Amino acid sequence: QVQLVESGGGLVQAGGSLRLSCAASGRAFSSSTMGWFRQAPGKEREFVAAISWSGGRTNYADVGKGRFTISRDNAKNSVYLQMNSLKPEDTAVYYCAAQRPSPIFGIRADEYDYWGQGTQVTVSS
Repeated sequence: QVQLVESGGGLVQAGGSLRLSCAASGRAFSSSTMGWFRQAPGKEREFVAAISWSGGRTNYADVGKGRFTISRDNAKNSVYLQMNSLKPEDTAVYYCAAQRPSPIFGIRADEYDYWGQGTQVTVSS
């Protein structure tokens, strides 16, 4: 089992930055692919970024390429999402997710097994 708690969301002006954090508990964290997803009102949950258990592999959705950076610190059981040059269309609830150990490097929500409660990010124009 993995429990996930996100933090770091808030209100920021367009062009600003936020760093989201996800604190994980559970022994499986260091062997889990971790992902960030987001869901805006009236829209489906969408993939933002993922990072392999070692941190050696990352993947980004087009919406975050060049602006977002995912990282992790297995010693602290944490994963992060640094978001720069934020736009109003980045406004959403951001979720941290974890896979059970798997050969699949997940980029779909249904490939993830554990979810946090989400943190709101609001970008004003």
